Amino acid sequence: MFSKACIAFVVLAASLAAAVPSCCVWFDVLDDIQENLFHGGQCGEDAHESLRLTFHDALAYSPALTAEGKFGGGGADGSIIAHSDVELTYPVNDGLDEIVEASRPFAIKHNVSFGDFIQFAGAVGAANCNGGPQVSFYAGRSNDSQAAPDNLIPLPSDSADSILSRFSDAGFDAVEVVWLLVSHTVGSQNTVDPSIVGAPFDSTPSDFDAQFFVETMLNGTLIPGDALHDGEVLSPYPGEFRLQSDFELSR
Repeated sequence: MFSKACIAFVVLAASLAAAVPSCCVWFDVLDDIQENLFHGGQCGEDAHESLRLTFHDALAYSPALTAEGKFGGGGADGSIIAHSDVELTYPVNDGLDEIVEASRPFAIKHNVSFGDFIQFAGAVGAANCNGGPQVSFYAGRSNDSQAAPDNLIPLPSDSADSILSRFSDAGFDAVEVVWLLVSHTVGSQNTVDPSIVGAPFDSTPSDFDAQFFVETMLNGTLIPGDALHDGEVLSPYPGEFRLQSDFELSR
């Protein structure tokens, strides 16, 4: 339950319809990030990384840890920005430092919470891509957070069983995990193999389509970079990167 009833809808044309006057700030945020973060509304690296950031902030939530009397994380609370000095040291968040630091000034400038900004920017960034979804955005998160525990976001080298178990703890079933993987259709890798920074996960990285699923099912025959790294398996196409976790889940 959010502290303020404020619902906006991000549409393919990147327009915004606000349900209540207090949401009007998001028109200003939209104009600002489209021009100055997404470089005129492009489906580029910042859009891709903003979408990734929504996931890494939100999945840091574990009812299982809470049941053990431990802090289980606050989910989509913006802690990855508020406590970047802690959370960006986690190996799974490697490579997110640039989008975290790029996002922070926008949230501060417009006086919106880090949690709200992360989810809004991710929705806008996804809508900038060809075929991108129209994602509902809910505002009202506070900036009251604490650093999420480590080991709540799966690594590319994790097994399918381990990944499904982690998602189940956060409330997702196996089918929903597959649905979430569609975000990899506009994704790329930067840190698993530093020799090919920006290598995409499918052949249409600017299109929000199903090509990722098709190509993940193909037999891998190539090493796109300098060697096979931890969390990587053989790729079907030159220049295309395949995460071990995607490969295992597809099988």
